[in-house]
Amino acid sequence: MNVRRLIPSTALAGAVALGAVTLSACSGTSDAADKGNGGKLDVVASFYPMQYLAEQIGGDHVAVNTLTKPGVEPHDLELKPRQVGELGEADVLLYLKGIQPAVDEAIAQAGVKNTVDAATLTKMEEHGAEVGHDHGGEEAESEAGADPHVWLDPVKYAEVAKGVGAAFEKADPDHAADYEKNTDALVKKLGELNTAFETGLRTTATRTFITTHSAFGYLAERYGLEQESITGIDPESEPSPARVKELHAIAEKDKVSTVFFETLASDKTAKTLAGDTGLRTDVLDPLEGITDKSKGHDYIEVMQSNLAALKTALGAK
Repeated sequence: MNVRRLIPSTALAGAVALGAVTLSACSGTSDAADKGNGGKLDVVASFYPMQYLAEQIGGDHVAVNTLTKPGVEPHDLELKPRQVGELGEADVLLYLKGIQPAVDEAIAQAGVKNTVDAATLTKMEEHGAEVGHDHGGEEAESEAGADPHVWLDPVKYAEVAKGVGAAFEKADPDHAADYEKNTDALVKKLGELNTAFETGLRTTATRTFITTHSAFGYLAERYGLEQESITGIDPESEPSPARVKELHAIAEKDKVSTVFFETLASDKTAKTLAGDTGLRTDVLDPLEGITDKSKGHDYIEVMQSNLAALKTALGAK
């Protein structure tokens, strides 16, 4: 998985940034939802975690178009000229800067006033020394080393949801009460999910889990776990012999039972390591997209499946 990491920002800075992108559009935006789509707010989301927020918060008042279709690896998405042109017609653009370079560039050119960057809505953190996108064989070190996978922490995802709700309210004030109500309902569901993770992972035989790549840093930090990745950021790359040897030692020392792989990337590396160490394999889904292979129909269901997989792998009691 190729990820160019994001510049860290504080929640306070996120609030200021959100205010800047939304307040500038307040003048004359009360009829933003009347431009088309049967009077609905036209929202373009960059990939599934943003799509889910838009649909849950917007409800019947929004028409959501997602740039990354089901089954497409989001980090390598390339946009067609027609898609780039259509971005400028949206009422709201919702994305996570740094995940998809092509999307970042297109959104910067679109000039849509109600543009919401989820990375400004919660505090971004570093999780290990990792390498960003590899384009043309060059490894791009991030400027500050922030991990972009905030949606895998229900608490941080809820913070992002609140910011998105506020943006919808300003873009379409006629339905502000509904957006606020829907945001509150989603935040409640995410709170219940957080409680389920806290309770389910409180007592385990081990706190260490091995994944294909390091997407679960925020989740591990939230629930006191240790994530060990085979290949770092890129799940398609091959681990070095030294890293394989190190993981063998970690698996034995920390009584690791399972090597996790994901739905949108090859399971070859995970199965090779598992075979060498006598471990089992299972899916831990980074939720970058929902497909027929996903263990659930939406964010909440797949996260519940992730929790069940972790409980089994970690020997939860």
